[in-house]
Amino acid sequence: MFGLIAYAPFIVLLLALLAAAIKILREYVRGVVFTLGRFSGVKGPGLIFLIPFVQQMVRVDLRTMVFDVPAQDVISRDNVSVKVNAVIYLRVVDPERATIQVENYMQATSQLAQTTLRSVLGKHDLDEMLAERDKLNNDIQEILDAQTDAWGVKVANVEIKHVDIDESMIRVIARQAEAERDRRAKVISAEGEAQAAQKLYEAAMTLGRKPEAMQLRYLSALSVIANDRSNTIVFPVPLDLKSVLTGLGPAKPPRTR
Repeated sequence: MFGLIAYAPFIVLLLALLAAAIKILREYVRGVVFTLGRFSGVKGPGLIFLIPFVQQMVRVDLRTMVFDVPAQDVISRDNVSVKVNAVIYLRVVDPERATIQVENYMQATSQLAQTTLRSVLGKHDLDEMLAERDKLNNDIQEILDAQTDAWGVKVANVEIKHVDIDESMIRVIARQAEAERDRRAKVISAEGEAQAAQKLYEAAMTLGRKPEAMQLRYLSALSVIANDRSNTIVFPVPLDLKSVLTGLGPAKPPRTR
């Protein structure tokens, strides 16, 4: 009994060493192992063994991570001040570089995303920010992915969440949209009048080439007038009849010799 008590500290020390040596990593976790401060490999997942006090391990999560980019003050190319925030999806593809090449890849990517967001959006007009978000998202994602590749980080997607505009600018945009709608309405009306005039011209040319068609049109007009409930009836006079009547005048006296 006293012998077991005497060996108890050694047993506890042995269990502590085993606990420090045995590590279990989940499927989505990798361990970056350093031996006496030098990189010695990436291990996992599953059960791995480390040499206590000689080897240390840094856990790296390989799952896709999401973080918000704080709202940034951006001045667009047409000098409109807006606040823009975004969300970024990224994951580690190289645990070694994500541990050795950068101190904190999440913070580094966040800072890089803020500067990239201001730089890219500042090259576009406000209308493009509102209407072409997919293109802007792709541009920002490509720039971030190219710069984070050295850190072993893959930026999978970037989404612009909100573009907040000042209240006074919202009123200006509303007036601009209303003016644009008025312009389109006037253009459509003018195009309609031009088409109607063209059709009337074509109809007049057709009637002018065929007197019979003109006579049918005259009779059709009389039919419409007859069905009208008005007390006043106006009979249209054919143009050829009017010319005949205007050609008649008082009889000239015979010339005397």
